[in-house]
Amino acid sequence: PAWLRRLCGQLLSERLLRPHGVQAVVRGIMEGTGAGGAGAEAAAVDWRKCDVVAKILASCPQQCLSLEDYYRLVCPQILELLHIQDNLTARQFQRVATRTLLTMVNEHPQLAEKHLLQPLLAPLLRCS
Repeated sequence: PAWLRRLCGQLLSERLLRPHGVQAVVRGIMEGTGAGGAGAEAAAVDWRKCDVVAKILASCPQQCLSLEDYYRLVCPQILELLHIQDNLTARQFQRVATRTLLTMVNEHPQLAEKHLLQPLLAPLLRCS
């Protein structure tokens, strides 16, 4: 039903905007993916799930005041996904982070550059 979809979207959005909310949402959605099953079919399911999660993360919720605020709050959390130490989940989190980054760069290049690419490339730029 529409009311349930709206409520779930609202709860998801509220969680994303909290500290470590992106990681919690990704963990909740991806839990159980990749641990079982083997072969190309399991890998394809894993990639599709990562793409869906990335699309969710790249979409600014209606509850957010502005797209700029959303990127300011969520992008640092997306970059944190690249530094997960647990080998079991690191690959999935890196896939989600990479796909989200690509989606955000395609949809809003200026905001993605400011909130994702500049922080990501800052250490490299300091060395050059």
